[in-house]
Amino acid sequence: MTGYGYPPTLQRIIDLLRRVPGVGFKSAQRIAFHLLKMDPQQVRLLGEGILELREKISYCGRCNSLSESDPCPLCLDPLRDGRKLCIVEQSYNLYSIEKTGVFDGRYFVLQGTLSPLRGIGPEELGIDKLEQILSCGGVEEVILATNPTLEGEATSLFLKKILQSRPELHVTRLSIGLPIGSDIDYADEMTLQKAFEKRHDL
Repeated sequence: MTGYGYPPTLQRIIDLLRRVPGVGFKSAQRIAFHLLKMDPQQVRLLGEGILELREKISYCGRCNSLSESDPCPLCLDPLRDGRKLCIVEQSYNLYSIEKTGVFDGRYFVLQGTLSPLRGIGPEELGIDKLEQILSCGGVEEVILATNPTLEGEATSLFLKKILQSRPELHVTRLSIGLPIGSDIDYADEMTLQKAFEKRHDL
């Protein structure tokens, strides 16, 4: 005898939630049941917020970060030091660094790392856009702030080779305070501050 499963609508939500990275069956199940207990108005607001997120958030044409406007407010800020360019993997890495208040330059967000197995190459990381920014002049230091993981290090080395063709650039890499295998987004503000203060030449 075959037992009954969840109602189709509930099962569909569980299946959809499982598509989110890091959400397995048990987590998706808990979230779905929690949604059923929430006030209908709150569920409606959550749904509208998710739709609005996809409709309003896009990528800045300059720094490639997530934004509701193009260019983003950070790129339009006249107080930012255009001589310094910090390259990060993801937009949330940018926000983690911004919380420290130790960096006053501009950013370029790769939106990932090189990963041939996943089909992510230089084109997917917007390297051509990065080179356009550098060709416009004004940048004196490039800070490679990719995560100290295998893919992050490989991406950093790839960028270093590209940047070596521009002798006018001073290329540095975040170092002290970020252990190998860690992620910038999980580092506390003091750790990030020390990493910026102790960055080194490549």
